[in-house]
Amino acid sequence: MSRTDNEMPGVTLLGNQATKYPSEYAPEVLETFINKHPDNEYLVTFTCPEFTSLCPKTGQPDFARIIINYIPRDKMVESKSLKLYLFSFRNHGDFHEDCINIIMKDLVALMNPRYLEVIGLFTPRGGISIYPFANYGDEEHQDMVKARMLASFRNDF
Repeated sequence: MSRTDNEMPGVTLLGNQATKYPSEYAPEVLETFINKHPDNEYLVTFTCPEFTSLCPKTGQPDFARIIINYIPRDKMVESKSLKLYLFSFRNHGDFHEDCINIIMKDLVALMNPRYLEVIGLFTPRGGISIYPFANYGDEEHQDMVKARMLASFRNDF
């Protein structure tokens, strides 16, 4: 059950030896491929341990581990394009919470998943860690949206 080129018309970055890394926020680099198992409800997880963005006020770098969990519908995000997209935040000046919400909204618009969440585990700056969480669910997954939001509250004092 191998994939054919006909099943990946939007995948242009994978295998391309002339990859150009964006220097500015670039949602247009995101690519999708067709989910061969839309009848199965299953989870896909991406972890980006080296996410960076810039503080919009000071221009200092912020570092985070980004975790993306989603339940696909018909389209799935191609991982190299996701890597380049996340890299495009390197010179992007926004607060942690903004970055996480932007990523969540861009991926929802790209794929129309059943459920999607983005977690940002930012390293401490000034003695404070910030862990923003944003999620989305279609009508059938609203209970999951609420449950995952409540479960993400930190209580590890």
